[in-house]
Amino acid sequence: MHRRMLMTTMSLALAGGMSAGGAVTLNPNGLGQALVYPYYTVNKGQDSLLVLTNASDLGKAARVRFHEGYNGRVVLDVLVLLSPHDRWTAAITAASGDETAGAKLVTHDRSCTLPAFPAGGQAFSSANYVGGGVAPYDQPDSGPQTIARTREGHIDVVADGDIVPGSATDELVRHVQTGFADQGSPACAALDLAHVGQDLVAPTNTLGGSVGIVNVASGTYFSYEAQALADFTQVPFVDTGATVGYDDLARANSGNGVASATVFTDRGVASIDFAQGIDAVSAVFMAETVHNDVLLDPALGAATDWVLTFPTRRYYVDGQRYAGTPRAPFTHLFANGEAPVTIGWTLYDNEELDVSDPCGPICGVPPPQADLTSPYEVNVIGFQPVDRAPPTTSDVFGSHLAKNLGATYPDWTSGQADLYLAADADQAPLMGTSAGTPVALAGLPVAGFMAYDIINAHAQPGLLANYSGTFAHRKRVTCSSSVVDPPVPCS
Repeated sequence: MHRRMLMTTMSLALAGGMSAGGAVTLNPNGLGQALVYPYYTVNKGQDSLLVLTNASDLGKAARVRFHEGYNGRVVLDVLVLLSPHDRWTAAITAASGDETAGAKLVTHDRSCTLPAFPAGGQAFSSANYVGGGVAPYDQPDSGPQTIARTREGHIDVVADGDIVPGSATDELVRHVQTGFADQGSPACAALDLAHVGQDLVAPTNTLGGSVGIVNVASGTYFSYEAQALADFTQVPFVDTGATVGYDDLARANSGNGVASATVFTDRGVASIDFAQGIDAVSAVFMAETVHNDVLLDPALGAATDWVLTFPTRRYYVDGQRYAGTPRAPFTHLFANGEAPVTIGWTLYDNEELDVSDPCGPICGVPPPQADLTSPYEVNVIGFQPVDRAPPTTSDVFGSHLAKNLGATYPDWTSGQADLYLAADADQAPLMGTSAGTPVALAGLPVAGFMAYDIINAHAQPGLLANYSGTFAHRKRVTCSSSVVDPPVPCS
């Protein structure tokens, strides 16, 4: 079949399998057109092992971007070309054993990337926050200017498109097999970005991924699944490879002149339209309250960190990069190294007692506390017993982006915590329309998980004694009509 005819046929076939007015949503089944990985770190002797999987019979071009944790500036980006049912693996590791060193990405995977990776890995770059980049990155931001800023952050992946079968790109990225496992190799050297863009159609919801944060010396392993955005786009993207002007998550496209989101609220499913694509993406991550567990039992040697990442925050607070910021639902520009939001919090024991109440039962039911500030795009909440002085880094991940919370009651060792993301007095909701009616989503767009570490001090010599686990946050999402007084649920 002629190449242009083949591309037209594939475009029509794929368009027939996608809704004309799709709405971006978080797919609980783990596959989508875009992925958000809320945390990577190389602190505390850890490596972050990245997996990107194509679950499709079609090849796929996917832009992978690594963002530092303070302001979400890009520290590395790469286009990964996945053949059908291909899997790309890479490791984020420290550039050296010095704690002031930056991070780098190392891969021995044979899947094609543009650019290709040097054998020793590719160091993360500080150019986009120290002023070494192209405008608007030609001026430094107000965060730390050292390369150590790249040591922890988050990752997002957006599919540029599916690769047309039989096209030049498809032939080059397919692995020539030898009949033995893990020996297939593609012809990556012949690829170029301009021709790749000509061989793409709208992507299907078939990207998945995960990260494992491993410390070999300590024997710990914290794994989580990437959050998958389904129906992110109805069209393929033309990838220029440029950092400037290439706002991946902001390009959510529902194909009907607006960006739509399907949001799972505490009262049902709401379909909401937005004027800007990034607002639709933020909508599916919105939460008014975040719930999860805490384990600090000293008999278990237990420690707990929560990762609290605002994956779209830069679009609302980075005044150098985005005009019209700050804007709702965030309240402050990134300045002096932070863009703070105030978060309320309550800690409970296992029997419903509020152990964060500073005055105990004599005060009755206390209001939620509102003295936790989360100033970064990536925040790590470390939990501490009442009788311990807060450390400068978090216990589990050794994060330098950490804030610490602790109970006021003695002997508190486990329970749960609630974080209230609509506690800031200056905060405004994220606004959209549902069936033509203005509606409001309270809180902030957030992704993350709880991680705990247990050390068995009584293990016999020679036996492993560390145990670790991760659990996704549970969220309460509220949506209400903004034209009704009092507001009513919008679903």
